[in-house]
Amino acid sequence: MTGRSQKGDFTARPTDPERWVKASGPRPARNGDAAAYTARLTIDVTPDMRGQIKIAAFQRGITVADMLRELLAREFPPAEGDTP
Repeated sequence: MTGRSQKGDFTARPTDPERWVKASGPRPARNGDAAAYTARLTIDVTPDMRGQIKIAAFQRGITVADMLRELLAREFPPAEGDTP
């Protein structure tokens, strides 16, 4: 192996981010509701942070996923013209 392949660079930034994000297309949510779509997002957090998140969700009586979806929806509301 003496050189890099001629394939596109994995870290290359897209020229049209909106189109790039939507390119893979939505997939139905696990609950079978075809009107709702989900995409998996993976983040790295410390074990302590993970514990704090789980405790907060438990105290609120909701799942971690639901709590984080609500948090992200508040922080990043749909742009005008986007469907929620």
